[in-house]
Amino acid sequence: MSFGAGNGRNCMLIIAGHLIVDLADHDRYVADCAVAVEQARRASGCLDFALTADPVDPARVNVYERWESDTELANFRGSGPDTATQARILSAEVHKYRISSIEAP
Repeated sequence: MSFGAGNGRNCMLIIAGHLIVDLADHDRYVADCAVAVEQARRASGCLDFALTADPVDPARVNVYERWESDTELANFRGSGPDTATQARILSAEVHKYRISSIEAP
């Protein structure tokens, strides 16, 4: 599948990377993210959304999102995580990727 002018969009967005949270807060942080995951998956333009515990690094939370457009991503994000949630993240390496086509593996 390619994305072009014919279908009204230029690309799909993938947000991917990871967060590092305190080991003592890790399980609770992942559990607390369930509400955001449910909200995102119901949001217009969300194709996939997951925040998951890493099976190897006990401080790492993996981030994976797919969105139809910047507009729909921005509508969901609003101002981003609240201050309390943001304070629980020790570091983050998350990037936005613009995908112009999809092929079978």
